[in-house]
Amino acid sequence: MTVESSGAEPMWLVAANVVRWRRYGDGGQELRPGTKSYRGGAKVYVVDTYPGMGHEQVTTIGRARTGRWITVDTGSRHLHTFRTKLAYAPAVRRRAEAIGVRPRSREEAEELAGLLERLAAEYRDTHHGAPHPTPCLCHACLVTPG
Repeated sequence: MTVESSGAEPMWLVAANVVRWRRYGDGGQELRPGTKSYRGGAKVYVVDTYPGMGHEQVTTIGRARTGRWITVDTGSRHLHTFRTKLAYAPAVRRRAEAIGVRPRSREEAEELAGLLERLAAEYRDTHHGAPHPTPCLCHACLVTPG
Protein backbone atom coordinates (compact mmCIF):
# COMPACT_ATOMS: atom_id res chain seq x y z
CA MET A 1 0.00 0.00 0.00
CA THR A 2 1.41 3.40 -0.93
CA VAL A 3 1.27 6.58 1.10
CA GLU A 4 -1.29 7.98 -1.34
CA SER A 5 -3.62 4.99 -1.03
CA SER A 6 -3.32 4.83 2.77
CA GLY A 7 -4.29 8.49 3.10
CA ALA A 8 -1.52 9.10 5.64
CA GLU A 9 0.85 11.99 5.08
CA PRO A 10 4.56 11.64 5.85
CA MET A 11 5.79 13.64 8.85
CA TRP A 12 8.90 15.77 9.24
CA LEU A 13 10.96 14.21 12.03
CA VAL A 14 14.51 14.39 13.29
CA ALA A 15 16.44 11.24 12.40
CA ALA A 16 19.72 10.20 14.02
CA ASN A 17 22.02 7.21 14.24
CA VAL A 18 22.99 5.31 17.36
CA VAL A 19 26.71 5.52 18.19
CA ARG A 20 28.62 2.35 17.28
CA TRP A 21 30.43 2.30 20.65
CA ARG A 22 29.65 4.15 23.87
CA ARG A 23 31.63 4.62 27.03
CA TYR A 24 30.21 2.78 30.03
CA GLY A 25 30.93 2.09 33.70
CA ASP A 26 33.19 3.81 36.23
CA GLY A 27 34.77 6.79 34.52
CA GLY A 28 33.64 5.52 31.12
CA GLN A 29 36.55 3.07 30.90
CA GLU A 30 34.43 0.26 29.43
CA LEU A 31 33.06 0.28 25.90
CA ARG A 32 29.69 -1.16 24.86
CA PRO A 33 28.27 -1.49 21.35
CA GLY A 34 25.19 0.64 20.62
CA THR A 35 22.69 0.88 23.46
CA LYS A 36 20.71 -1.69 25.38
CA SER A 37 17.78 -1.21 23.00
CA TYR A 38 19.46 -0.36 19.67
CA ARG A 39 22.36 -1.76 17.67
CA GLY A 40 25.20 0.62 16.92
CA GLY A 41 24.54 2.51 13.70
CA ALA A 42 20.75 1.98 13.81
CA LYS A 43 18.63 4.82 12.42
CA VAL A 44 16.09 6.20 14.88
CA TYR A 45 13.55 9.00 14.75
CA VAL A 46 13.53 11.54 17.59
CA VAL A 47 9.87 12.26 18.30
CA ASP A 48 10.09 14.13 21.60
CA THR A 49 12.62 15.79 23.87
CA TYR A 50 12.73 16.98 27.46
CA PRO A 51 13.69 20.67 27.22
CA GLY A 52 13.53 21.16 31.02
CA MET A 53 16.32 18.59 31.31
CA GLY A 54 18.44 20.24 28.63
CA HIS A 55 17.43 17.63 26.01
CA GLU A 56 19.67 15.05 27.73
CA GLN A 57 16.95 12.43 27.15
CA VAL A 58 14.95 12.06 23.95
CA THR A 59 12.08 9.79 22.94
CA THR A 60 12.97 7.70 19.91
CA ILE A 61 11.24 5.31 17.53
CA GLY A 62 13.37 2.74 15.75
CA ARG A 63 14.05 -0.92 15.12
CA ALA A 64 15.22 -2.68 18.26
CA ARG A 65 17.99 -5.25 18.40
CA THR A 66 15.22 -7.83 17.90
CA GLY A 67 14.07 -6.18 14.66
CA ARG A 68 10.73 -4.99 16.07
CA TRP A 69 9.74 -1.32 16.11
CA ILE A 70 10.01 0.23 19.58
CA THR A 71 9.47 3.58 21.25
CA VAL A 72 12.02 4.24 24.00
CA ASP A 73 13.70 7.13 25.82
CA THR A 74 17.46 7.25 25.35
CA GLY A 75 20.28 9.63 26.13
CA SER A 76 20.91 12.13 23.35
CA ARG A 77 24.65 11.53 23.87
CA HIS A 78 24.13 8.03 22.40
CA LEU A 79 22.95 9.51 19.09
CA HIS A 80 24.76 11.38 16.33
CA THR A 81 24.26 12.81 12.83
CA PHE A 82 20.92 14.44 13.63
CA ARG A 83 19.10 15.42 10.45
CA THR A 84 15.65 16.19 9.14
CA LYS A 85 13.79 13.40 7.32
CA LEU A 86 10.31 12.78 6.07
CA ALA A 87 9.04 9.67 7.85
CA TYR A 88 7.05 7.50 5.44
CA ALA A 89 7.05 4.21 7.39
CA PRO A 90 3.53 3.46 8.67
CA ALA A 91 4.97 1.92 11.86
CA VAL A 92 6.80 5.16 12.68
CA ARG A 93 3.78 7.34 11.94
CA ARG A 94 1.44 5.11 13.99
CA ARG A 95 3.76 5.13 17.00
CA ALA A 96 4.32 8.89 16.74
CA GLU A 97 0.59 9.55 16.55
CA ALA A 98 -0.09 7.14 19.44
CA ILE A 99 2.10 9.20 21.79
CA GLY A 100 0.70 12.50 20.52
CA VAL A 101 3.63 13.84 18.53
CA ARG A 102 2.86 17.32 17.26
CA PRO A 103 3.60 17.62 13.52
CA ARG A 104 6.56 19.94 12.87
CA SER A 105 7.44 22.00 9.84
CA ARG A 106 10.69 21.19 8.07
CA GLU A 107 12.24 24.37 9.50
CA GLU A 108 11.29 23.45 13.09
CA ALA A 109 12.74 19.95 12.61
CA GLU A 110 15.97 21.39 11.14
CA GLU A 111 16.34 23.77 14.08
CA LEU A 112 15.81 20.92 16.57
CA ALA A 113 18.28 18.68 14.69
CA GLY A 114 20.98 21.36 14.88
CA LEU A 115 20.38 21.91 18.59
CA LEU A 116 20.45 18.19 19.39
CA GLU A 117 23.66 17.66 17.38
CA ARG A 118 25.45 20.37 19.38
CA LEU A 119 24.11 19.20 22.75
CA ALA A 120 24.78 15.49 22.10
CA ALA A 121 28.43 16.21 21.25
CA GLU A 122 28.77 18.28 24.44
CA TYR A 123 27.14 15.55 26.56
CA ARG A 124 29.42 12.86 25.09
CA ASP A 125 32.46 14.99 26.03
CA THR A 126 31.38 15.86 29.56
CA HIS A 127 29.28 12.93 30.80
CA HIS A 128 32.03 10.79 32.33
CA GLY A 129 34.49 13.54 33.27
CA ALA A 130 37.42 11.13 33.02
CA PRO A 131 40.03 10.40 30.34
CA HIS A 132 39.08 8.00 27.58
CA PRO A 133 40.38 4.43 27.74
CA THR A 134 43.30 3.50 25.48
CA PRO A 135 42.55 2.56 22.76
CA CYS A 136 39.10 4.17 22.62
CA LEU A 137 36.41 3.35 20.08
CA CYS A 138 33.75 5.76 21.37
CA HIS A 139 32.03 8.01 18.85
CA ALA A 140 34.01 11.12 19.76
CA CYS A 141 37.35 9.31 19.32
CA LEU A 142 36.32 7.62 16.09
CA VAL A 143 35.26 10.87 14.38
CA THR A 144 38.07 13.07 15.76
CA PRO A 145 41.43 12.41 14.07
CA GLY A 146 44.45 12.11 16.31
